[in-house]
Amino acid sequence: IGDKIVQWYKKKENFYMPWRKTSNAYKIWISEIMLQQTQVQTVIPYYENWIKNFPNIKILSQASIDQVLKCWEGLGYYKRAHNIHESSKILNNNGKMPNTFAELIALKGVGDYTASAILSIAYNKPYPVVDGNIKRIFSRLFRIKNDLEIKKKAKKEISLWMMHVKPKDINQALMDFGREICSPKLPKCNVCIIHKSCQAYQFNQILNYPLKKKKTIKPTYNVIVGLIWKKNKLLISKRKKEQLLGGLWELPGGKKKNNEKTLACLKREIFEELDIYIDIKHKIGSIKHQYSHFNINLTGYYCHYKKGKPKPLSSDEIKWITLKQIKNFAFPKSTIKLFNLYENDSRNIT
Repeated sequence: IGDKIVQWYKKKENFYMPWRKTSNAYKIWISEIMLQQTQVQTVIPYYENWIKNFPNIKILSQASIDQVLKCWEGLGYYKRAHNIHESSKILNNNGKMPNTFAELIALKGVGDYTASAILSIAYNKPYPVVDGNIKRIFSRLFRIKNDLEIKKKAKKEISLWMMHVKPKDINQALMDFGREICSPKLPKCNVCIIHKSCQAYQFNQILNYPLKKKKTIKPTYNVIVGLIWKKNKLLISKRKKEQLLGGLWELPGGKKKNNEKTLACLKREIFEELDIYIDIKHKIGSIKHQYSHFNINLTGYYCHYKKGKPKPLSSDEIKWITLKQIKNFAFPKSTIKLFNLYENDSRNIT
């Protein structure tokens, strides 16, 4: 089976993935972290921009976290960027990537899968990788629903195949095969080169494997924020590192309480966060945005600073910036959407 999948991989027209053109362990590490929870096509421009800005460990380790987060802006799961940056500072002691499993897995944000991917792709060492695509293949091949059993079976089989084919080839071939052929909802069994060996196919139970996880209902929060102007400067605050979206800049404001009036919420949040008073002029607009664990309805108001000395009572830092300077800071996607609404609103005169 392994030989067939590798043959399929080498014959097919490969979708352009820049990290497939290198055996540089640093670049493969970056690509693997970016590909966690993120689709290939989304990652490509981010990866290319990252390598342009941070071509090696040394340059990355010397960058500020603000530079790193700006480069990551919009990719989501920002803890990944923090982990990469912190690890680069440790790795810069010798300026190169580790080549052992124990050293790699000790890095922040690197687990079994990522360490195995780096070792097999960069160093061609026999470490099987088992991601969601690969688990799906083996779940169907052997009609296994238990997640741990699937992973155990996959590692055992791939290890045997690696005795005959290059670890780099089989791992990447399986990733692509799971994504392109043995897909979740519309598997292409009619062109699958291993369907005769697939137990789920033989029993006409393809869509029963793997076991579907129950979807959890994500909460939705109503968040009210202010674009607070003082002459031609806008006030922004930096989220605490340990928070969700930590290290990103945002507009002051917060969640509306049950039965709380919108404008009262905004004034309360601004006072609690900054110890200042504001005049609320008009509503800029509202946007909806989905994050990994929750959804938000974000409403922004055009405001003027009134009185008080701003203090970062619930953030790491605050700044007054001009509209043109917005592009120099990393913001959550929802805030960027709100800025776009603001720029299209002719009423907004600072």
